[in-house]
Amino acid sequence: MNILQLTNKMPYPAKDGGAIATLNLSKGFINSGKKLTILTMNTAKHFFDEKKLPSELTTKITFETVYVEASINAKDAIKNLFFSKLPYNAVRFINNNYKNKLINILKSEQFDIVQLEGIYLAPYIDTIKKYSTAKISLRAHNIEHEIWKRVSANETNPVKKKYLKVLSNRIKKFEQSYINKYDLLVPITDRDLKVFNKMGNNKPAKTSMTGIDISDLISDTSSIEYPSVFHIGALDWAPNQEGLHWFFNNVWQNLSTKQPNLKLYIAGRNAPDNFIEIIKKQPNTIYLGEVENAYKFMNSKAIMIVPLHSGSGMRIKIIEGMALSKTIVSTKIGTEGIPTENGKNILIANTAQEFSGAIEKSVSNRDLFDKIGRNAAKFIKENYDNNNLSIELLDFYKKHI
Repeated sequence: MNILQLTNKMPYPAKDGGAIATLNLSKGFINSGKKLTILTMNTAKHFFDEKKLPSELTTKITFETVYVEASINAKDAIKNLFFSKLPYNAVRFINNNYKNKLINILKSEQFDIVQLEGIYLAPYIDTIKKYSTAKISLRAHNIEHEIWKRVSANETNPVKKKYLKVLSNRIKKFEQSYINKYDLLVPITDRDLKVFNKMGNNKPAKTSMTGIDISDLISDTSSIEYPSVFHIGALDWAPNQEGLHWFFNNVWQNLSTKQPNLKLYIAGRNAPDNFIEIIKKQPNTIYLGEVENAYKFMNSKAIMIVPLHSGSGMRIKIIEGMALSKTIVSTKIGTEGIPTENGKNILIANTAQEFSGAIEKSVSNRDLFDKIGRNAAKFIKENYDNNNLSIELLDFYKKHI
């Protein structure tokens, strides 16, 4: 089987959920002996010199890159708001150079599957159909409009709220316009599949959760700081910022007073300067920025918090944290799409009182902390092995090519 994977950002280094979801599946494909080409936009925000890609990838995967600016610009966003019906999030990834590179690749090689990593690659479907007989698979990382609808609902600034509402509505129409234009649908969660079906999907579909390489995530409690609280994630992602704002104002201010020796560690890349200042003003809080080794950092801390109130799809950091035997306190939205069990392998808390209580329970009861961590690691090992999930998806593809 010959597969062409299209992405709107470099999947390497895999430092955020989208890149991890893309690259892990790529590795699963080549581990199964499939031929793989990746055509990726190399954007200003996520730029990576393709010459520095590791040989263990380039010897097995053909990488084709096209520079696409795709930067967020206030003037362009305002212009788009008044003079376009397409969402600004989408138009940033519609690029003629990328389209022409895609055409050249399709003309020069026969593919069985062209897999789109996310809805923002959907505008290239017509081009693929024109130049290839390959089956087109839309791998939906999330329900994109849901993210912005939820962000809008939680926004207090009336101007931002109105803009976000317009944006979410446009994204929903954009998503709707591509329903059934693909040949195969591959959502990351069963919940997302149900949403797509409600939107009208009638194409063959298979849920394919993001897997992880279990051998890469080894739990190590030898240097753990217990008790401690930590958060790790992309700090330029609106739902993460929103969730942390909520946590600081509604949970941490009171909890740090009751637990004066408890420290909160915040790690993540691309935090805006104004958000860094907010973090640094929090009591007993240490801002680390992007850490060199995420797994080493996670192993060194105890209770992982995921205070998300918006977002969609699946949180890869929860999968990684569970694999490392972390006790995780998350909102229901945070663990959405992952069939966790509250009180068994995770602690789910939606209100400030519940969130604070779950952390206090984990701090005061080491046996509970250890038990949830053990159950979490067992759950991931049984359900999220990357090679197994990749083989299941390839079997699905075989039935439809």
